[in-house]
Amino acid sequence: MTGLGAAVATPAAAAPQEVEFTTVCTPPSNLGIPPIEGPTTAKITVTPAAPKVGDTVTVTYEVTKPASGNPTSIALPADIMKPSGNVILGGAQTGEVAVEGPRKNTPVPGNAPFPAFSMTGTFTVTSPGDITFSPGDYTINTNYIIDIDIPCVVKTPPAPVSETVTATGGGDPVNERTLTLATSSGEPDAYVMAQYGKFTPGAAITLAGWNGTSITADKGSGVVAASGSGSIRVKVKDPATVGMVAFEGDAWDPAKGAGPVPYTVDTGGGGGSTLDQNLKSSVKAGQLTMTQGGDTVQMSGVDFGEGGASTGALNKVTVKDFRGGPVGWSLTGKVTAFNGPGGATIGADKLSWSPKCTTKEGSPSTCAAGSAGPVGSQGATLAQTPNAAMTGGEFQVDAGLSLNVPEFTAPGEYAGVLTLTLT
Repeated sequence: MTGLGAAVATPAAAAPQEVEFTTVCTPPSNLGIPPIEGPTTAKITVTPAAPKVGDTVTVTYEVTKPASGNPTSIALPADIMKPSGNVILGGAQTGEVAVEGPRKNTPVPGNAPFPAFSMTGTFTVTSPGDITFSPGDYTINTNYIIDIDIPCVVKTPPAPVSETVTATGGGDPVNERTLTLATSSGEPDAYVMAQYGKFTPGAAITLAGWNGTSITADKGSGVVAASGSGSIRVKVKDPATVGMVAFEGDAWDPAKGAGPVPYTVDTGGGGGSTLDQNLKSSVKAGQLTMTQGGDTVQMSGVDFGEGGASTGALNKVTVKDFRGGPVGWSLTGKVTAFNGPGGATIGADKLSWSPKCTTKEGSPSTCAAGSAGPVGSQGATLAQTPNAAMTGGEFQVDAGLSLNVPEFTAPGEYAGVLTLTLT
C-alpha cells in the first residue's frame, strides 16, 4: 500500500454510510445456474475511528443485504456459510484489506436470500490524511454435502465510499522493512540466502541467526543497495537457531530491522525422523449426456379394414449425469404425425408409450419413469430424477410403443419422428 497526502486536523467522526452497489454473483458452472446480478447493501466501520500513523486498524465489512441467495431448492442448515472479501482503500492510503467472517449463519430455505453477514480484517496506517473505505468483491462459501464458492464481484468498481477516517502523523515512523528466505531449513554450515527490501540505501546491513531471544554468532554483513532492496547470505550452523533477522548497523534493533523469519538447522543425529507429504487430489465435474441404441424403430403392421395397435419398442437410451451437483434431470419426448402415401396421415395423438427406467447400482439419484399414455405433438415425460443435495448416476430408459391405426387407413408405409430432449 502506498501513502499520499499530509497531516491534517482531525474532524468530528462521521457515521459510516450504508451504501448500495450492483454485484454479479456466479454459482459454479456444474450447477447449471446462470449468474445472478442484483444490488448488495453494505456498511464499513473502522476501529479506532481516529488512528495515527503506525496504528493497526480493524476494518469491519458488514453485508446487510447480499445480492445472491441459496441457488438450489435444498434447504441449508445453520453455520455452513463462510464469507471472505476485501475492502478498497483510497485517499491518503491506497490498496486492499483482506477480510473474512466466521462460518456462521441462520438456516437458509431453498432458493431463499442469504442472511446478512460480517467480515473483519486489519491493516497498518502508513500515511497521514483522509483514508476512504469502499466495499469490494466478496465470496460466500457453503460447505454442506459439497463445497461451493459463490464469488460476487462489484459490477462497476469502485463501489461508493462507506466510511472515511482521518489519520494523523503522530506516533513512531512505520517500519516497512521486509525479509524473505530462499529456504526454511538447512543442514549445519549451509548458506542461507535472504532477500531484503525497504532498507536505508547505503546503510550497513547484517543478516544473523535468531535463537528466540537474541541473535547468534552466525552473521553475514553487507551494504544496502541504492534501491533499498537486495540479497545477502550467511553460513548458519548453530543448532539453537529458530529464525533469521536482518538489521541496519551492528546491533539488532527491531525499529531498523526485519524478522525474525522462521529457519531450522537440521542436525540429524541418527535418531530417526519423520516427514509429512500432503497429498491432494480432485474430482472434476462432468456433463449431462445421453446416447441411444439406434435411430430407427420398425413397428408391427396392421390390416386395412381392421386397424388396431401397431407396436414396437423404443431404442434403449442411456443417460449419464456426471455433473455432481444438486440438480436433477428430465427426459421428454414429442412426436410428429405419421405421413403415408398420397398425403394420408395418422395423427401424433395416436402414439402412446409405456416408459421404463432403471438405475445403475451406486448412483446417487434414482430415476422415475413417466406415466403411460399418449405422447402427441405437445410431448410427455419419459423419465426424470429429482433435485437433491447430491445427484448423478447412470440410467437406462426405454418404453413400449403403440400406434393406434384407424381401421380404414390407406395401405402403405407410414413414418413419424419421435424427438427426445434431455434437460
